[in-house]
Formats: sequence, structure tokens, C-alpha cells
Amino acid sequence: MMHYIIRPMEHKDIPQVVQIDREAFPGEWVFRSQSAYERDLENPSIRNIVACTKKERRESGERAVQLPWFKRLFGHERQLNPSEYIVGFSGFWIMMREAHLIAIGVRNGYRRLGIGEGLLIATIELAQEVNANVVTLEVRASNVIAQALYKKYGFQVVGRRPRYYSSDGEDAIIMSTDNITSMPFQASFQQLRKVHAQRHPELLLQIH
Repeated sequence: MMHYIIRPMEHKDIPQVVQIDREAFPGEWVFRSQSAYERDLENPSIRNIVACTKKERRESGERAVQLPWFKRLFGHERQLNPSEYIVGFSGFWIMMREAHLIAIGVRNGYRRLGIGEGLLIATIELAQEVNANVVTLEVRASNVIAQALYKKYGFQVVGRRPRYYSSDGEDAIIMSTDNITSMPFQASFQQLRKVHAQRHPELLLQIH
């Protein structure tokens, strides 16, 4: 089983995150360049997280062979080095105790594996840690799959931005949670988090 970790973004992750950004949001990725992410990591009002997997590969580029740990300590097997592969990312900025979700992006081939939902869970938890009361976002009017996920986690439609997306002029739906520190929200959120963890034990959150 492949194992995934959700953790804070680091500078070394930026090139891969830019790749995912371009792939997940074609036509809009140019507004989130590598230099933009570098600035984000220095901005105390912005939080970025990534989902990654650790793979082993030979320095020669050959496909890694899984071996017992004691064999990897000797001979040419020491050439096996861990390498993180970023499969998704999420980011939000904080203003006046509101966390505004910038984007959740997952690589093609890694979708429908619970990674996007895991990133959303981690985003909400991180928003709580920075004392945000609500989480808001914009989502394409046509992206009903994402809207369904957000509604599952307590987001409600609160408005619409006509022709918000510059690539094609599509409208954006504005969605927002109730107070994420309230007992009703927390009861629902913790139950959803528990169910997700049971379904996806391969996904580990390490945002603290």
C-alpha cells in the first residue's frame, strides 16, 4: 500500500507544486508562479500544505526494489535513497479571523483516492490553529464534484461572482462555513474526519 503524508509546504516542494497547479488549473496557473509560492512561504498570513509520498529509487534511475531493512544497509543497496513525490497541495490566506481557501489541487492519476478530502480536512484543522472562525472559498459554477465535497464539510453557498475566472469567463460560486469553533460544526467535522481516517489509513496528517 502506498502511504501519503500531509504536511506544511517547504521551499523544496515548490517546483512540483507549480506542476500540479498548472495541471489542475489550466489557463490560470500563470498567476501562481514559482516566485509567487516562494513569497507565500515568507508571508505569515498564508499557509500552504502538501500531500506527498515517499518512494525509493536507485541513484542509477532503475526502479526500486523493496528489500528488508537489514539488506539495505549493505553493499549496493545503500544506493537506495528516499524521494518525496508531491501529489497534491492546498493553501489559504488569513484575514480578520477568516481563512480564505486559495486552491486545492491534486495530480491526475491521484484523484478519487481521498487525497483532496484529506487536504480539506487538514486545511480546516490548520485554520482552527490560527484562530480563524470561518473558512471561505470560490469554486467554479460547473465544478459540482468539488461543491458536493465542500457542502459535505459544512460549506454553504453565500454568493456568486459573475465571470470570475479569467481563462473562460465562468462564474464562481462563493461558499462559506459557519463558525468552525462551534459545537455543531465540530461534532460534524470530527465525525467526518474519523470516517475519512478509517477509509484511508494510508493518509497521515502531520501539520502540527
